[in-house]
Amino acid sequence: MWFTALSALWLAATAWGAVDRGEDGNVRSIALRTHTLKQPYLDSDMSSRWYDFGGDTIVRTDSYIRLSSDRPSQNGWLFSRVPLTATNWEVEVEFKIHGKNQLFGDGFAMWLTKERGDMGPVFGHANNFEGLGIFFDTYKNNRPGVVFPYVMAMFGDGKTTYNKDNDGKETEFAGCSARGIRNANIPTKLKLTYFQDKSLKLELQYKTEDEWQLCFETTEPPAIPSVTYLGFSAETGELSDNHDIISIEAKNLYTTGGSATRPTPGKGSSKSRQKNKNKSGGSWTWFLFKIVLVALAVGGAYVGYTAWRANQKRSHRF
Repeated sequence: MWFTALSALWLAATAWGAVDRGEDGNVRSIALRTHTLKQPYLDSDMSSRWYDFGGDTIVRTDSYIRLSSDRPSQNGWLFSRVPLTATNWEVEVEFKIHGKNQLFGDGFAMWLTKERGDMGPVFGHANNFEGLGIFFDTYKNNRPGVVFPYVMAMFGDGKTTYNKDNDGKETEFAGCSARGIRNANIPTKLKLTYFQDKSLKLELQYKTEDEWQLCFETTEPPAIPSVTYLGFSAETGELSDNHDIISIEAKNLYTTGGSATRPTPGKGSSKSRQKNKNKSGGSWTWFLFKIVLVALAVGGAYVGYTAWRANQKRSHRF
């Protein structure tokens, strides 16, 4: 019957809709178990296979990893044991900054650095680091015109110093204000996506659940060292807060088109991008077109066969 052919057409159209997912539709991911951390955090021997922690860090296996508690002069860290060597990656972290005080500080940081577990004055980590630091700064020292909490990124070359007195203004290459990220009513998350030499993007979730706010995106990312450790640290001074890591989910990103990099706006010829897009779309169109042809042929044959059988029965009846 024609129902068979129509069903095949509908399935083909559904498949085409699933494939056509826009510019980033060809990006796939593989979970990086070595850099993923979830409850209960610790193994049977009360240590983590993939992460080390130290300083004032507290691990509650049913709740959180607290880098610093809501008490003065706290300093804690959490770092991966093995380096992150993926060319393209995405790290999504659920965290929580909270406390009962009206005055609070100082904040926490996410690291992708050559060093690991080095304690110091930069949100609990050593200064003059080499690699990338993302700072969630909750206390304003001297940044006129900037709303805090403030999230900023800094690339360290091993020689440049982070200046706490002006909240790193001189060494910031990207950032955004994130009012409401502390004591939020929903799970707060960050998502850092990196394509080597192509793009670096930071997204935040703190206003509405499952709604990401773009903090920054650059098509000229810093040259992050090829071998870096993923880590987190936090500190408190006279003012304090709880800085918790709830979960870490890391992924290795790759493309299905045979290229290890992602096309980014503003780079390359628009004609070449359109050519590649048309080439990819054309191959899928031809593939689905052949499926439709086969479905129509089968459906037509079935209808013809049914009509022939009916005619034969009528002729035998008389």
